[in-house]
Amino acid sequence: MRRMDNPAPPPIVSAMTEDVLIVGGGLNGPALALALARAGMRVAVIDALPAAARADASFDGRAYALAAASCRMLRHLGLWDDLAPHAQPIAEVKVTDGRAGEGPSPFLLHFDSADLDDGAMGHVIEDRHLRAALARALPDAGVTVVDADAVTGQTIGPAQVTLALASGRTLAGALLVGADGRASGTAARAGMRRHGHAYGQTAVTCAVSHARPHGGIAHQFFMPSGPLAILPLTGLRCSVVWSESDARAAALMAMDEAAFLAALRPAFGSFLGDIALAGPRFAYPLGLTLAERLTAPRLALVGDAAHGMHPIAGQGLNAGLRDAAALAQVLAQAHRRGEDPGAPAVLDRYARWRRFDTASMALATDGFNRLFSNDNPALRLLRDLGMAAVGALPPLRRALQREAAGLTGDLPDLMR
Repeated sequence: MRRMDNPAPPPIVSAMTEDVLIVGGGLNGPALALALARAGMRVAVIDALPAAARADASFDGRAYALAAASCRMLRHLGLWDDLAPHAQPIAEVKVTDGRAGEGPSPFLLHFDSADLDDGAMGHVIEDRHLRAALARALPDAGVTVVDADAVTGQTIGPAQVTLALASGRTLAGALLVGADGRASGTAARAGMRRHGHAYGQTAVTCAVSHARPHGGIAHQFFMPSGPLAILPLTGLRCSVVWSESDARAAALMAMDEAAFLAALRPAFGSFLGDIALAGPRFAYPLGLTLAERLTAPRLALVGDAAHGMHPIAGQGLNAGLRDAAALAQVLAQAHRRGEDPGAPAVLDRYARWRRFDTASMALATDGFNRLFSNDNPALRLLRDLGMAAVGALPPLRRALQREAAGLTGDLPDLMR
């Protein structure tokens, strides 16, 4: 890894130094960088945060239900041997509706990985392990990493993009990729407007230990105030993603451990026996945010910079990784043909590929949240009957299961 340290800034760069400049050092940016570098392209990742901050195990408390297609991508990128000890296979998914303390409704939507020919529907991996595996993989791939340095300006020229950094450095490349989250500075500096709204919900996440084995079963429990996801982790642990109103979530975060567990137990239930906190709590405000377009002159967006969605279906990171895989394939093909990676025709291939999928997924999660996050008796009956109908029609259930596993549509090569 070519790391650029801050104490003595190098001379200003006036010529093109990289094929692709990626702003954002979270998960999607490094995954894209790794894929491009292994395709023979020169890539730099610019991250405003210090590497030590992201390396801290308590930096992000989320765990991700990675679809089978996303796990394939991680295997193709050579990360799976590193991740396998921390990856919990998802054997089943159970979706129910109800109220905390009253138990779930009798209508159950059940997905079983035995119905797939591809093994597990996916794996649950904690952010701290996935982030670390990506960071460890970048050095051997020859990716330039500029950390603890923020982008203060970007200039799009006819033949290259130039970035001004807070340290005084200047970087240049053929293409700029924004992987810098929902408040993407890359998109804002390019004048790319965003559309969306806040949900008035906050996701409270934590890991819990429990007395009984979880059997690799993931649970999604829809309650009037928002969904509760219980995702199996390795060992006798689960990750909890509890979507509540902003006010209720703030109160949950302010509680001591005993009070928080007392509030969680009626929603969590007793099916895994006694539970205890297995780490700190984290809170993430929820909303829908869509960039008006995925590309601009010499610029492309991936992940939350392009589409931030509700975690109700667990598709946020999966959609971002599909963006990264699709853009990597488009750019690698252009590289082999000798095309300019920032050319309009090249970027249009990526935009056409991902535009419909990302918009439809974001709108679907928005609709699911509106349908399920309420206590309207008519809507409750409608959704319970809908889940029962899906469960009673095996072809439809398997189709939805393959969709959830990321195995449908025009898959990038990295996900095949």
